[in-house]
Amino acid sequence: MPTTAEARIKPVVRWGLGHALPRTALRAAARRGDLQARLFVEASATPTAQLAEVFDGIRARGPLLKSRFVYATTSHATVKEVLTGNDFRSGVGAAGDGVLARLTAWSAGDLLHPVAPPSLLATEPPDHTRYRKLVTRVFTVRAVENLRRRTEQIAKELLDQLDPTGPVDLVGTYCGLLPVTVIAEILGVPAHERHRVLELGTAAAPSLDMGLPWRQFRQVEAALADFDGWLTRHLDHLRENPGDNLLSKLIAAREDGVGLTGRELKATAGLVLAAGFETTVNLLGNGIALLHDHPEQLEALRADPSGWPNAVEEILRVDPPVLLTGRTCLRDTEVSGVRVPEGAVVTTILAGANRDPAVFTDPARFDTTRENAREHLSFSAGRHYCLGAALARMEGEVGLRVLFDRFPSLRLTPGAQRRATRILRGYEHLPARLTR
Repeated sequence: MPTTAEARIKPVVRWGLGHALPRTALRAAARRGDLQARLFVEASATPTAQLAEVFDGIRARGPLLKSRFVYATTSHATVKEVLTGNDFRSGVGAAGDGVLARLTAWSAGDLLHPVAPPSLLATEPPDHTRYRKLVTRVFTVRAVENLRRRTEQIAKELLDQLDPTGPVDLVGTYCGLLPVTVIAEILGVPAHERHRVLELGTAAAPSLDMGLPWRQFRQVEAALADFDGWLTRHLDHLRENPGDNLLSKLIAAREDGVGLTGRELKATAGLVLAAGFETTVNLLGNGIALLHDHPEQLEALRADPSGWPNAVEEILRVDPPVLLTGRTCLRDTEVSGVRVPEGAVVTTILAGANRDPAVFTDPARFDTTRENAREHLSFSAGRHYCLGAALARMEGEVGLRVLFDRFPSLRLTPGAQRRATRILRGYEHLPARLTR
């Protein structure tokens, strides 16, 4: 049990190691022209298209750029090689027994974090294989297709509640509520608690970022604590009142007679719940903005609705919900002809790989008929490929099609605001008028 002094000091150390020091160092490096540091500085609240200059600058330096602190790549082939290779583990952070590693271990909190073990995002086989196997069958293409009719019903019910004569914020009234309602039903979350889950998920979203100011860091930790408390109560309720939902099945699931521990269960449930709506909120908002700004593409979809699945792939390519992900090198290796030492961090810039001209012709152009749009890497690759990719695709297709079918004269109005987060990419506010 930590002392009172430790309880006060540890959050300060966590913030210093994970945010204050990296932010100071990266800003200084950005001023000296370091491209990966520039991406860190410029990514917050910046439209993805405006980051293309940085993506291209990194690409011009070769398949794998050695920046001041890490390696970085916007090469589609190199990103895929790193994400699928066995020479890398997920995540970043101090390793070994050095001072930073010891301080990191000492200051670590008890709260579950989306990029800390036992989260699926931060574990490797055999644990990762065991966790994933227990939940993967719920997100198969067949299982997701069985949810399509219910998703369309939810979308229409949400649109029924909107006043078509007045201004609306599409993020707060639609883009957020559709995916959170779907995933909440999958996970057995009561209807009266779904707004609370959405609030907690939104508040905790910056936990994926580095460089948070002290006040925001404390707010994020408080949100993670609130989410942890809510999830604990929800799981306890389902243990006593199991139902036909994923979390009840996870509680009872056994693999070779072994189930998830309490901490593993909570980490897996929390990630599936948060990831089940956070990225789809971004997909829907980004898609609305892109289609609004390219009316000729929207007209083509109205003429041929069979194009909606490919349109979602192109939205994912052009403005992906996640900017980048990091990997740590497990042993000295070579990637795209570049030597990478053990312990080095490689930043795989998914949004940059999606604009690689070696794969996508005229990559800055938004084209819902692009034949190879599905080759984007927005869902990552390899063993950490997004578990909910099929669900996100289906929700994106249904959510966008139903919205534009219902309100063909929809017009965005001034005041759109991007989320301030760097890793998660989307809109915090998207004001609109639904009819002329």
